Amino acid sequence: MADGPNSIKLLTGNSHPELAQLVAKRLGIDLTKIMVLQYSNLETSVTIGESVRDEDVFILQSTAPGEINDGLMELLIMINACKTASARRITAVMPNFPYARQDKKDKSRAPISAKLVANMLQTAGCNHVITMDLHASQIQGFFNVPVDKLYAEPSMLRYIRENFDYKNAIIVSPDAGGAKRATAIADRLDLNFALIHKERARPNEVSRMVLVGDVTDKIAILVDDMADTCGTLAKAAETLKAHNAKEVVAIVTHGILSGKAIDIINNSELSKVVVTNTVPHAEKKRLCPKLETIDISPTLAEACRRTHNGESVSYLFQHAPV
Repeated sequence: MADGPNSIKLLTGNSHPELAQLVAKRLGIDLTKIMVLQYSNLETSVTIGESVRDEDVFILQSTAPGEINDGLMELLIMINACKTASARRITAVMPNFPYARQDKKDKSRAPISAKLVANMLQTAGCNHVITMDLHASQIQGFFNVPVDKLYAEPSMLRYIRENFDYKNAIIVSPDAGGAKRATAIADRLDLNFALIHKERARPNEVSRMVLVGDVTDKIAILVDDMADTCGTLAKAAETLKAHNAKEVVAIVTHGILSGKAIDIINNSELSKVVVTNTVPHAEKKRLCPKLETIDISPTLAEACRRTHNGESVSYLFQHAPV
């Protein structure tokens, strides 16, 4: 292929058009015309409305709860359509990586579905992946193409500094697995850190919680990478309140909020649940006054721009673009 100048083409399917619009605006470009429809038998059909030959193509597709498989299939077909249309490079921008929780064989006969997704993306023709706050870092090793894992942490830090009396706060991890994330945030803010040890009876159900650390009269800020059913967060908030925390807020990267999550948040001790817009949640925001949003489109747009220009992306690991 020619090595002349090429431009960014940003495509998106039906999973999160609002985020794609924000990223395009930030990059100062228009979204590439594309039609992603379902036939009457629910097969996905993709028609790209302009040439992508020899262009640098970025396909932004997040996975909306309830439509994860449709979103993934759309992404695979869009990647393949661009590949067969002779795109120079195809980058899948997946703010919320699907099947990320199925990343290891934790019981006999369990599938490693995250690896399967990685294989499918590469088979479709993906040359590069940009994602955010992966549930498990080893997923990067499931790919034979470069994976840039962005962090929501700089945007979260800015939000905490601007919206809380954070000198009087304590960062809390709702489980042992998130301790590393919570300590990193606590260090950057020069705050103390507490941890909740949870014992599970079965998956997605928490039986008992033990708090390690002192939260008396502090604003307890729970940090996690995803809030799905929110059972853990609600129980953690209850535990923190029982240990005399002044207020409990949660800051989470992926607000999946499936099942009865909204009712659970509304009836919980949490005064606020702050999520980024990696996953669409506009509908849920109307039903839940406690939900607030951190916009991470500047970080995604800057990652696309730097990738296109061959600049370092690691700057974004510590800094959130204004």
